[in-house]
Amino acid sequence: MTGYLPVVVFLALILAFVAISLVGAWLLRPTRSYAAKSENYECGAQPIGEAWVQFPVGFYLVALVFLVFDTLAVFLFPWALTIRVLGVGGLSAMFGFIGILGLGWVYAYREGLLEWK
Repeated sequence: MTGYLPVVVFLALILAFVAISLVGAWLLRPTRSYAAKSENYECGAQPIGEAWVQFPVGFYLVALVFLVFDTLAVFLFPWALTIRVLGVGGLSAMFGFIGILGLGWVYAYREGLLEWK
């Protein structure tokens, strides 16, 4: 149990900090409510028209390609730090992972998803 004592202390400190921060923000916030405060706005412009508009599918495709490469970055950096410990198995697994993502990149390139139209 003594090995977990620092973890319990840090957890208690974190929870106390969160509670104190939330209570302090609740006490210090301005409570005056007025009509402009509850209006919708987008980048300072007054909303015009319907809220339900269709976006071109290119926005979604760019977001999906971004997620593919973001996933690559998230997994590649920790792998690079532990490459010596993982050995040949880790190296081959990462090459397989990069190969699959590479196929996704080739598909996106051939379909013209990387060109903004």
